[in-house]
Amino acid sequence: MGVMDNEKSHADQRLPVSNAQLSSPRPRPRALLKVQVSTFVLFTLFLATWLSRDAIVWSGQGSWRPFGSEGPVAGKYCDQVLPLRPQNQSHGLDDMDKYIESDTFRDASIKRLSGAVQIPTESFDDLGAIGEDKRWDIMYDFAAYLKETFPESHETLSLEMVNTHGLLFTWKGEDENLKPKLLMAHQDVVPVPASTVDAWTHPPFSGFYDGKYIWGRGSSDCKNQLIGILEAIEELTKAGFTPRRTVLLSFGFDEEISGRNGAGHLAPFIHERYGSQGIAAIIDEGAGFVKQWGMRTALPGVGEKGYTDVHITVRMPGGHSSIPPDHTGIGVMSELITLIEAHQYPTHLNDQNPYLGLLTCGAEHSPDFPSKLKHLLRKRQRDAGLCKNKSRKDHLALEAAKDGPGTRYLMQTSIAADVISGGVKVNALPERTTAIINHRINIGEHSSVVHHKIAKLAESVAQKYNLTLHAFDGAREEPKSIMLYAGPNVLEPAPVTPSDATALSPYSVLAGTTRALYGEDIVVAPGLMTGNTDTRYYWNVSKHIFRFTAGWDAESFGMGNIHTVDERISVTSHVNMVRWMSLFIRNMDQSDLE
Repeated sequence: MGVMDNEKSHADQRLPVSNAQLSSPRPRPRALLKVQVSTFVLFTLFLATWLSRDAIVWSGQGSWRPFGSEGPVAGKYCDQVLPLRPQNQSHGLDDMDKYIESDTFRDASIKRLSGAVQIPTESFDDLGAIGEDKRWDIMYDFAAYLKETFPESHETLSLEMVNTHGLLFTWKGEDENLKPKLLMAHQDVVPVPASTVDAWTHPPFSGFYDGKYIWGRGSSDCKNQLIGILEAIEELTKAGFTPRRTVLLSFGFDEEISGRNGAGHLAPFIHERYGSQGIAAIIDEGAGFVKQWGMRTALPGVGEKGYTDVHITVRMPGGHSSIPPDHTGIGVMSELITLIEAHQYPTHLNDQNPYLGLLTCGAEHSPDFPSKLKHLLRKRQRDAGLCKNKSRKDHLALEAAKDGPGTRYLMQTSIAADVISGGVKVNALPERTTAIINHRINIGEHSSVVHHKIAKLAESVAQKYNLTLHAFDGAREEPKSIMLYAGPNVLEPAPVTPSDATALSPYSVLAGTTRALYGEDIVVAPGLMTGNTDTRYYWNVSKHIFRFTAGWDAESFGMGNIHTVDERISVTSHVNMVRWMSLFIRNMDQSDLE
């Protein structure tokens, strides 16, 4: 019985009324009281609803969802999956798991990865056509090495060569109704400039093992992942494992130069065979493990920033340098680049940005999560769904960005003037000056924003120096002009992979596998890639794409010096990669995912 019902029953006992009295228009104090109480109840409900806005959590899918009122930020914001281990293990698989942890396997694995590093599969920006440029031919040597090193895999799995050097392995599953799982890596590596060879502790293609690390180009980007996948497959086949769900291995060969010949052909080949969203989950190279706010975190990349290069050409009259204008073409280009760099993009944390998920995990699980960040995060969650002025500063993003550039550029479109050229002789005025400005586009933004902004800045410089501006219009170069055009690899930010850990999903299988291997003190949170991987070609193949380097050594944080001198990989990390891959394959096999 409600309050008003109880009050009404007592009133009826004290003051019996007739039908005539009920129909009287004369105002009554008790009717007025009823209105007042009703108003109070409605106000109380409104206030409770307003205050309960704290109790919302990040769903991992670009939205906020209702949840309970536990946890340090008024809600359990970062659900963690229980460790997931394969069930119904055979004796052969039990023995395999023990063997992978043995010194015997470790020694053999060192030899295999070292051998792979010793083959210099460098990708150069100026590579010609396959079959014409002999520098591609090193890929034949690498494929031969894999066949010799992994005989069981090559005998059990079918291998198709796509566009000559792309490797597609298929391990056919018993249940054709289940979508396949796809494991990826790339065969190629970043070139080693001759000028840096002497700076290496150990030669860059030696595959040297010093007792802890394997050194060399490709050891951590990403021959470790390719060899780790094949080692897991090799041991599973030896143990008599037969997958229920088909396993695909896709190895491109030019990822370091945008992947057009490798993944650019492999992905359409797979799409034609399995259809749109025909793959259950994809694992490729990517983010790994970090220690932040006193919390050890695995960060599978569920998104990637976009990409565009803007090419700028300044054409100005030549002549003898003894009679120069106040500003040569190089000077004008320098002014434009300075202007571009001075107009940085805003630091903004879009609701779809996976870094928002990491912040919520930090607030939930970290003992050292900054109080100011927690306050701003609470305010962000409380205001979710309200109309916001997009021109206002994003105080949560700005506070988080104080952690450094590595964090700031998770929430901001980057600007990097990477290439410039102009002038051919010291006594001749430069007639043609060129530059390339690289941008990595923030989640929630678009390449058109970048192009429009640079066009506006270039317009002011062109007017100042009486130059004609051609901005992304495809016009041919002309004297006394500034030309802008986009490079060939314009890429919008990737679709964000669902990362809701509260239901069975590829993300929950990945998270459960990771916590089974590394322990329940590992927090799994969604990560974001600032760079791009071969997965850019697979968006229509699966919506469950994870860029995750799953091997980890608790004593060796960091990226392994990828793309620079002294690249190396911890052997413990590499062996753990093999263990993780073998667990993930089996865990996906036993899941009830389609």
